[in-house]
Amino acid sequence: MMMTQKKKLSKKPQIMLSLLFSLLGLFSAKVPAQAAERVILKYSILRESVSVEELSHLANTGEASRSLRSYLKLANKEPEELRTLLNNNVDVDPVFLSKALNSFAGGIVLDPIGEVIHTPSKRANRESLRGALVTSALSDKNIRLIEIFENYPTEEIHVDGDRLAEIYQSIEGFVSKVPRLPF
Repeated sequence: MMMTQKKKLSKKPQIMLSLLFSLLGLFSAKVPAQAAERVILKYSILRESVSVEELSHLANTGEASRSLRSYLKLANKEPEELRTLLNNNVDVDPVFLSKALNSFAGGIVLDPIGEVIHTPSKRANRESLRGALVTSALSDKNIRLIEIFENYPTEEIHVDGDRLAEIYQSIEGFVSKVPRLPF
């Protein structure tokens, strides 16, 4: 009995030291915050790499860079049309949104959105979208498309520009039904 007690006592400091070093490692590790830098914007057969910064500038000021203006002209789109889509606003409580998106119903709504806004590899779309949507809602309790781009957790996002209005409608429709979902 005495021997068992000694073994337990001698293991306790080892466990405590392991825990301490694990915590130190956790707190000292630098995890880079990753956010999208580029959007591969596709309209019809056209495809262009646009910086999120350019899209944010368009959303905030209405001014499109020369390259973005040229691309939109080729795609037969007006900068103001894209600006409107980027700034469409959906009001939502971020905590409730998080619960809703982590539910079965949330998966059903995230999958079609993931067909329009997705990672380059089309993997982890649900998780990436969920993170971007909730993060977008955290600061001001609303979601705008430009915020989703700014908060998307991969360096590059692929976006089907022809279907952007559809995304806004999907998000708005889901959010309007969220209060009726049981959580």
